[in-house]
Amino acid sequence: MLDFLKRLAAALDRPLFPWKKLVLGFSIGQFALETFLSLRQHSVLKHTKPPKVLAHEVTQEVYDKSQAYGRAKSTFGMINNLWGQIQNIAFIQYDVLPKLWDFSSLFVAAFVPARFAGEISQSIVFVIGFIVIQQVLGLPSRIYSTFVLEEKFGFNKQTPKLFVTDIIKTNLLTVAFVPPILAGFLAIIQKTGDKFFFYLSLFTAGLQVFMITVYPIVILPMFNKLSPLEEGELKNEVEGLSKKLGFPLHELFVIDGSKRSAHSNAYFYGLPWKKHIVLYDTLLEKSTNSEVVAVLAHELGHYKLGHTMSSAIIGQVHLFCIYTLFSVFVHNTSLFNAFGFYAQKPIIIAFLLFSDVLSPTDAIMKLYMNIMSRKFEYQADAFAADLGFSNELAQSLIKLQIQNLSTMEADWMYSSYHYSHPILSERLAALNWQPTGKVLVDKEEKKDLDTATTTGRDELNRRAFSVLSPLRPGLQIRSSPIAAFSPKPAAGATTAVADVVPTEAISASPALAMMQIRCGPRNTLNSNSRLKRKRRLGFLARKRSQTGRKILERRLAKGRMRLTN
Repeated sequence: MLDFLKRLAAALDRPLFPWKKLVLGFSIGQFALETFLSLRQHSVLKHTKPPKVLAHEVTQEVYDKSQAYGRAKSTFGMINNLWGQIQNIAFIQYDVLPKLWDFSSLFVAAFVPARFAGEISQSIVFVIGFIVIQQVLGLPSRIYSTFVLEEKFGFNKQTPKLFVTDIIKTNLLTVAFVPPILAGFLAIIQKTGDKFFFYLSLFTAGLQVFMITVYPIVILPMFNKLSPLEEGELKNEVEGLSKKLGFPLHELFVIDGSKRSAHSNAYFYGLPWKKHIVLYDTLLEKSTNSEVVAVLAHELGHYKLGHTMSSAIIGQVHLFCIYTLFSVFVHNTSLFNAFGFYAQKPIIIAFLLFSDVLSPTDAIMKLYMNIMSRKFEYQADAFAADLGFSNELAQSLIKLQIQNLSTMEADWMYSSYHYSHPILSERLAALNWQPTGKVLVDKEEKKDLDTATTTGRDELNRRAFSVLSPLRPGLQIRSSPIAAFSPKPAAGATTAVADVVPTEAISASPALAMMQIRCGPRNTLNSNSRLKRKRRLGFLARKRSQTGRKILERRLAKGRMRLTN
């Protein structure tokens, strides 16, 4: 094998070979492919009707918002990819890498003691400088994505202070972990000769075990707070399911994901004999206990079916292949010369250039990994369904789709290249899901519906949320179920709030009386009276605010407010 690799290395080390043009061609070709796929997906995001399998599950409003969110992300993604491509071309054409390497040499000579100077220390300075440049160039995109795009659709929970703090913490972790890891990487290659790919693979495997151990202890607490799940029905169900499946559950945590984003998730991590399950607080807030358990049944299905171990093994084999191919290019003089390195052949530079040369195979590997991942997802869904969680899992998937405004349909070429999970309609079809009506995405919404059902106010609850919409210009009360249970008004009596709500009902209901005071009688809704207009706008201001809408929703649920629009 070593002889073959040496012959291949000699064959590829051809003087004056146009490596720079080849890398530029690969880069532009990959950018063109991804742009083509994004444009195909963008046309799908212009659809105005949900897929048939979801037509009875999501409202038109949710679908429209999901499509708008998808288009916004797609447009931003294409612009961001263009910006990245411009950077890549500029780095190659203007020989940024050799200039940064020379700067690193000057920095080491000026600030690093002579006994620590050398290729390893210079490579550490080079990599940290390269990371800083990438962060600075990518900062405008991060700011726009967080504070404009995500904010527009109600997902961003980060404050500017938290955003800056996260950047500082990330850089501190970079300074803490990159130097020793990079030093070990380079030292192994320097000391083990042509067989370095064997030892480098072992080093990477050990590093992954180390990071799995350190992550929950050091890294995760720097960004999020993990709290033990409270004692109760949900914890008992999760522990019972883990015990039934032989899952080595050590701790069950709730993470405060809501302080950065409104997106929901659940995952597990840890060593094979000691696992931790993490639930996002946003998931617990929006889902019932049975739906949370169904999601975890899916995740534990990955463990039980060996998907986690299979993915880890495939990842290690992939890295071994990459390191083996890297041994062919690590001393390629023509590759170094093409990119402006004549006097030196730094290992870290060789690895960066090799990564650019290997970029076409990345697309092939990505496609294969997506195919394998989608297969695993179907199997995990089937595993949860076999445990009796088919309906709960389907409802939870729909809720997560609605809460996260995830794309509900996708172009087949785009999804094959980009999506590691099947789209929702495909997963529901595999679960043999039968539509049962609109899926409620909030516990309070479900509670409202249950209250409406038991009190005979189904129609009220069905239409109440249109009353609370912040987009409505005004409120006009037309009818109330209370009229069916109240005495008829006396002849000649006037109704101040609505045509069919008697004055007796108004006086008996503080909520309706308050509405009358704040909104004004129906025949004066458009009155120029300053006082009446002020009272009406006071109610509408509450109706348009998030806190005010929650107050009104609670009153609707408790029966203290009876109105429909």
